[in-house]
Amino acid sequence: MQPFEIHRYAPLFVVMNAASGSQDTQTVKGVIEHEVHRAGRSVFFRMIEPGQNLTQVAERAVKQAVEHHGVIVAAGGDGTINAVAQAALGHGCAFAVLPQGTFNYFGRTHHIPTDATEAIRLLLNAREAYPVQVGLVNDKVFLVNASLGLYPELLEEREAAKQAHGRSRLVAMWAGLRTLLHRHRHLRLKLQLGNGMGASQQTIKTPTLFVGNNQLQLEQLGMPEAPRVTQGQLAAIAVKPQPTWRMLWLALRGAMGRLGEADEVINFPLKEMVVTPLVPMGRRRVKVATDGEINWLTPPLRFTVASTPLNLVCPTPEAFEQPHMQQSTGT
Repeated sequence: MQPFEIHRYAPLFVVMNAASGSQDTQTVKGVIEHEVHRAGRSVFFRMIEPGQNLTQVAERAVKQAVEHHGVIVAAGGDGTINAVAQAALGHGCAFAVLPQGTFNYFGRTHHIPTDATEAIRLLLNAREAYPVQVGLVNDKVFLVNASLGLYPELLEEREAAKQAHGRSRLVAMWAGLRTLLHRHRHLRLKLQLGNGMGASQQTIKTPTLFVGNNQLQLEQLGMPEAPRVTQGQLAAIAVKPQPTWRMLWLALRGAMGRLGEADEVINFPLKEMVVTPLVPMGRRRVKVATDGEINWLTPPLRFTVASTPLNLVCPTPEAFEQPHMQQSTGT
C-alpha cells in the first residue's frame, strides 16, 4: 500500500487530554505552538477537560482535519490515542500521535519520540504517512490490545491506584499484583476461528482472553506470534485455570519475556475470531477493554483486522527494521 501524502503546509488539529501522563499540559501545548508557528504552519487545539465526551470531541476534530486537508493529532496516553484513531479510521486523513501516557506502546512500536519537541518536529517534517494495522472487536478499535475477564479488572484496579497514588509504572505493577491476589472467576468461551468452510470451533475455560495488536508488547511478553501483527493478523492469549500462586508465577514469566514458553498458556495467531461467552455471561453485555479503556459490548464478540489501515505519521519504515527490544523495555 502506498504512503499517504501530506502537504507541507497542512494544518494540525490536536486533540489533547489535559489529564494524560505526568507532563504539564500547558508546557506541552506551548512547545507545540512554538514549533508549529516557527514552521509557518497552523494548529488548532481541542482540549479534553474532565467530564467532556472524548469521542464527540475527536469526531469533530477529524471532520475539520478532513475538510481542511489537515493532520489529526492525538496528544495523550493510549486511551486518547485510541479515541482519536476510532474517529479517524476510514476517513482518509493523516493521523499523528504525541505520546504522553505511562506505557506508550503504540508510539514506541512506531519509533515516535516521547519528548514533545522531538515528536512535533518529526510531525512537521513529515511529507508522508504510512499504513498501520488496526484491530477491531465488534466496532471498537484497538491499536495495542483488547481483552475480557481478568485483564479489564486489572486495568480498573490500576486506574483506581493511579487516581490515589499518581501515575507511575511502580503503581501500575502494584495494582496488577493486588488484582492477581484476589479471587477471580473463570469464563467459559466458545471460540470460532476463521469463517466459511475453513472455520474451526473450540470451547475454553479461562480467567482472561487477551488479543494483541502490538508487536512490542507481545515481544516483551515473549510471545512467538509477535511478528504476525505486522502481517495482517492478531495474536490471542488465554490462560488455563490456575491457582493464585501459579498466576503470580505466570505474571513473573511475562515480566521476564518468557510467557510464550509456559504450558499453562494457550496462544495462537488469527485473522478473525468470534467469541461467545457461555451462560451466565452470554445473557448480558460483556466488559471488554480496548487499549486500556473499558467498554460494554454485546456478544458475540468478533475480533478482526480492519479492512483499512490508519495513515500514521512516523519515521520511514526503514526505522522499523531495528529490533524493538533495543528500545526501553519497561512495562
